[in-house]
Amino acid sequence: MKSNGAKVILLLSLLFIQNCSNSSDPAAWSEDKINKWFDSGEYLNGWAIIPDESVSKRKFAVAYFKDKERWDKAFTFLKNTDLSSLEIKKYELDGDNLFALVSEYITRNEEDTKFESHRKYADIQFVISGSEKISVSPVTKKREVLTPYDETTDNEFMTVTESTDVIANSQKFFLFFPSDLHRPGMKAEVNEQVKKVVVKVKL
Repeated sequence: MKSNGAKVILLLSLLFIQNCSNSSDPAAWSEDKINKWFDSGEYLNGWAIIPDESVSKRKFAVAYFKDKERWDKAFTFLKNTDLSSLEIKKYELDGDNLFALVSEYITRNEEDTKFESHRKYADIQFVISGSEKISVSPVTKKREVLTPYDETTDNEFMTVTESTDVIANSQKFFLFFPSDLHRPGMKAEVNEQVKKVVVKVKL
């Protein structure tokens, strides 16, 4: 009887593991499955730009499969648009669910920038021309709120206890979710002109 009981428990355990592995919810996926999906780049819809290493694969997978149509529309816009010729303005792609902001500016010194975060939207940030430095930090490293959250602009500004610096250029894109504090627009080596598109994806 003990042997049969052990077999039943083992079978149930195996079924549980298999169900988790086959789950349509990426939150339950194994690291291996998350990595395979992310590395496949199928979500890019043919856009030949790679994600930066700072992108949280699991957070992205969960968000992507929750609103796949919205994310597909975002990456299709990036693939099918001549980004270098875009005017400096807002492009509505799906009302307030999805829009793109194109800007042009001179990168700033670190002391003239602030960390920011958003609650309603995720950012796909891509530097079309030029290069800039972006500091990234998890929300757990937030130290002091400089400007409280504004629901109208979906912005909050803060300082952090520690961060990592990355270089943004036309070779890769960045994804920032509400738990990703980020400080974009800083000079990489010299203050230079940058053209950038930020696609705002409502979560």
